[in-house]
Amino acid sequence: MSQGTSPSPAWLQALRAQARQVPRRPRLPLVVAGHTLGSVEDGVLASLPGATALGLSRQLDEQGPSWHLQADPTEAAVTAALQPLALALQAAGRCGPWRNEQLAVVGAQGQRLGTIERGAVRVLGLATQAVHLVGLAPDGRHWVQQRAHDKPNDPGLWDTLMGGMVSAADTLHEALARETWEEAGLHVEQMPAVRHGGHVEFARPSAEAGGCGYMVERIDWFVAQVPEGRAPENQDGEVAQFALLTREELVQRVAASEFTLEASLIIAASLGL
Repeated sequence: MSQGTSPSPAWLQALRAQARQVPRRPRLPLVVAGHTLGSVEDGVLASLPGATALGLSRQLDEQGPSWHLQADPTEAAVTAALQPLALALQAAGRCGPWRNEQLAVVGAQGQRLGTIERGAVRVLGLATQAVHLVGLAPDGRHWVQQRAHDKPNDPGLWDTLMGGMVSAADTLHEALARETWEEAGLHVEQMPAVRHGGHVEFARPSAEAGGCGYMVERIDWFVAQVPEGRAPENQDGEVAQFALLTREELVQRVAASEFTLEASLIIAASLGL
């Protein structure tokens, strides 16, 4: 810590620790078409009916055991191999909520190798990408949303103005625009001074699939001003309500665990905490 820099408050240090946690139980590397893409609890794939027919095999080398999914090294072939695996996990009750939404599967250098159903990414420890928007009113207050009470993840908790996954069909900026409209009824191109604020990274156990999931995610966050006289209006039914909070109110409620972990860290970063 450099001279003159105040230490982070205890609640923020605790949140940062929550964002970076080792798995609850041992996980083996998941190798697809020769690329190590994720990780999985050993017994999850071993218990799948017809694992061999899916192209799965448990292999042992000098680094230890790992699970391999056979596929040709093309995006179409990797996607074709991952889809029946996702369906088998769903049938076995080893899958998160099924969304009928494809997410990109990327390699160590960020290259896109294929796509997979969103509900299967956590159980397979695959890296995902999300986007959030910190929305400011002209007077400097913060627009925030309360997540709908029927959402599968973090129902009823508070969030940034907008937060959503980057689907396989979207670029980062396309996801920002789409999610901002769906969740807040706002057009990004009509919001002044949209800027990239930074990113936060997560690696932590996930409650999905009966607790055998592992979340690996990068969240890029942006900052923009909601135009004068405009109030967010939800379009997709995933928001219970919106609120305008001062900086002091926002910090108090984040510290009281009223916000999701992701939103809490993004808000803290946007406030310079």
